[in-house]
Amino acid sequence: MGIDNGSQSTKVAIYDLDGNEVAFGSYKLKEIESPEPGAALHPDDDLWDSVYGGIKNCLANFTGDPKLIVGIGLCTIRCCRVLLNEKGHLAYPVISWMDSRLNHPYVHTDDQVKYVTTTSGYLGFRLTGEFKDTAANYEVHWPLDRETLDWFNDDEIMKANGLKREMLFDLVKPGDKLGSLRPELASEFGLKDDIPVIATANDKAVEVLGSGIKDEGSIMISLGTLISSMLYRNDYFEGARHFFPTLACIPFKYVYESNGIRRGMWTVSWFKKLIGEELVTHAEEMGVSEEEYLNVRAEDVPVGSDGLITILDWLPSSSFPYRKGMMIGFDQRHTKYHIYRSILEAIAFNIKNNIDEMLEEVKVELHDVVVIGGGSRSDLLMQIIADLFGLPVHRRKGSSSACLGAAICVSQYLSVDTSFDEAASKMVKTERTFMPDAKNHEFYNQINHHIVKNVRMHTDEILKQTYPLFK
Repeated sequence: MGIDNGSQSTKVAIYDLDGNEVAFGSYKLKEIESPEPGAALHPDDDLWDSVYGGIKNCLANFTGDPKLIVGIGLCTIRCCRVLLNEKGHLAYPVISWMDSRLNHPYVHTDDQVKYVTTTSGYLGFRLTGEFKDTAANYEVHWPLDRETLDWFNDDEIMKANGLKREMLFDLVKPGDKLGSLRPELASEFGLKDDIPVIATANDKAVEVLGSGIKDEGSIMISLGTLISSMLYRNDYFEGARHFFPTLACIPFKYVYESNGIRRGMWTVSWFKKLIGEELVTHAEEMGVSEEEYLNVRAEDVPVGSDGLITILDWLPSSSFPYRKGMMIGFDQRHTKYHIYRSILEAIAFNIKNNIDEMLEEVKVELHDVVVIGGGSRSDLLMQIIADLFGLPVHRRKGSSSACLGAAICVSQYLSVDTSFDEAASKMVKTERTFMPDAKNHEFYNQINHHIVKNVRMHTDEILKQTYPLFK
């Protein structure tokens, strides 16, 4: 069983030993709460509720014997902060990665807080009762020694991060055991006794493992709430300017992550809500999902959306707080389906330009692209990416690459396969490959180089004027 706890939902999948998905279930999270500017909190005990609900829903779809499940891999969203009391209960709502306070080290202001951990630490504790966490989900503002994948034994480094050693969980490496599933949960879920819960890494790194990329010429694009791309590498990269080197889901390996698009696929959800009941009605009449209906209609919109350009600053970075999302170039030709296609094209343009900056810095040339995440279900978006990159774009089989990556970690722990690479080679499968259209590739690059890359230099100045009025 692989668990993928994300920003909008928790996905849970069960696989056979060859990586074939035999059951899947999910459970939506509640909307993030923002009680004050800059704050982003998961309400109540929403993360645990979603993991619990996701497991229950997955097992409800499983036709086999639950006692045949041999292990559980746990993958969770990264860059969150979880404050726990001495019993391991929440002392404060889980702080989302979108919260501006996470740009700074932890500041201790509440004596109820005995432990400071990540989402994987907290959810691992809820599953096992052990105060253990994966080392590969600690990066920024944590006293982690990458050379040992353990805490620095240095009081000054601890102090610089606002922490003491007794406030931190013990660390294990990806593919190692966090603990055994609590007996009461095993009984409730109908699983065997003493089933191991296995550590993975941060969610993006687990997606890399589950996407099957291994060589220098392949890149993974993850189309989720945060859209980013990753290269798999053997070495850390000091002083990176256009990407972030982060710990991989294989001990002492790395993935290089490009700059991302915050609230990336969320922008599609935002647009669907704007259309509202009309979209629901039309989709029901066609017998398809709302997104499938939009994709069908937007396929009739010309490449380039008849000049409608979208800039995806719906959640700008702290470096450019004045930036806002925008659409420019409207005229009488444009429909709601032009807007939808323009959003998809903006996603492709933005991630392509971020990737190009990273590739130039690390001196790598791509030969293919793997796209995962909810957005990869869109044939239209996959074709747009293939046309823009001018490369084959692969969609992997299965409902979640992070679930599969978590299951690969279980396979590694149980010695079903001799290595992470061997397990991934066997378990990761391609569903479909999208080939680029040369004419569209040329036109998209013309739009990108002459228009998209130059928009912000003209719009930043006016947005700096509007920011203090409407922030």
